Amino acid sequence: MRNDDLGKLLLRLMLGGLMLFHGIAKLISGPAAIKGMVAAAGYPAELGYLVYVGEVIAPLLLIIGVWTRPAALVIAVNMVIAVLLVHATQLFTLNAKTGGLALELQALYFFSALAIALLGPGGIRFGRRGGFWA
Repeated sequence: MRNDDLGKLLLRLMLGGLMLFHGIAKLISGPAAIKGMVAAAGYPAELGYLVYVGEVIAPLLLIIGVWTRPAALVIAVNMVIAVLLVHATQLFTLNAKTGGLALELQALYFFSALAIALLGPGGIRFGRRGGFWA
């Protein structure tokens, strides 16, 4: 086992696990709030169900290491949409209490997802070996 495989596993588990908590919260609370935000932005409310793909299915795929690159790209797109729908007014804003960016968590999720999409799953995973989309 190589250190880079352990690093990729850690990155996948971190992003997948933390994003999954957001998805579980949305499963518990239901889709109404998300559908409302999507409808308020002028899109069909049913598109709100896609949040479950980005915050439940894709994180689970990352955790087990199956279809890792597409799952990571789904999470990256999910973060862009979340910022546009919910956090657009906070772009380039500093958090007065901590001094960090107001959207640093969203940026961390986005760039971690891009890193996984570029790096791939590593050797510690379920699923087939090889292939770019592994």
